Amino acid sequence: MRIYMQIKQQDQQTRYYQLLLQQDLLEGWTLVREWGKQGSSGRVKRDHFPCQNDALRAMERVRDAQISRGFQTVFIQGAEPNYIPDGNNLMGSNG
Repeated sequence: MRIYMQIKQQDQQTRYYQLLLQQDLLEGWTLVREWGKQGSSGRVKRDHFPCQNDALRAMERVRDAQISRGFQTVFIQGAEPNYIPDGNNLMGSNG
């Protein structure tokens, strides 16, 4: 599952925040967070979780924190059929 968000700063610089949830080879889950200025290399952080539910809850907490900072969801890809996005200015959905 992937969530991509953006915010336009006062200096007109667009920043992004991307969340990627993927299963690892040891039956755990990894939440990859990438953020930075649009068009440049970003920073990356990886967190490992033993089960998908824990990883999904962590992903939702990070998403909600970024939305509270002004980021807007640009798209969601690969969402589970019963996944309900927060609806914050959702521009498109692939999944």
